[in-house]
Amino acid sequence: MSSSTSKESALPEGYTLIESPPPPEPYVHLRENAGGLSPITPEQGAKAPRPFQDHAMGRIIGDGGWYFHLVDLAVLPAHQRKGLGGVILNNLLEKIVKEAPPHPYVNLIADPPGVDLYKKYGFVEAAGDDVKGGGVGMERRF
Repeated sequence: MSSSTSKESALPEGYTLIESPPPPEPYVHLRENAGGLSPITPEQGAKAPRPFQDHAMGRIIGDGGWYFHLVDLAVLPAHQRKGLGGVILNNLLEKIVKEAPPHPYVNLIADPPGVDLYKKYGFVEAAGDDVKGGGVGMERRF
């Protein structure tokens, strides 16, 4: 997949990528403590599959055909700047390219501090500051 890998796509030593839903409590903890994500209840996130470990997460929602939206990309502050965000983002993009028909469309709403990471993986700004909550709409077409 072009532009999906970068120096950040190697999992740092001591971390494990787990591709199964986390228990609701760690999911809620990550959303509350990673910064920038709105709080949710355990019931809201109990069945959402996502690459997960105790320190970082991300997930894909979409129709399975051509449209995919990346959500819940979060890394706890103590584990940021180690490449975990890049690993999870790369994993999600590789999953989409592997399982979707050709030419999937992927979008997300980035918190401003995450924009540079997404640009490294081929995303471009699709909407400006008009996104609710100050996020930046971004997209990537394969």
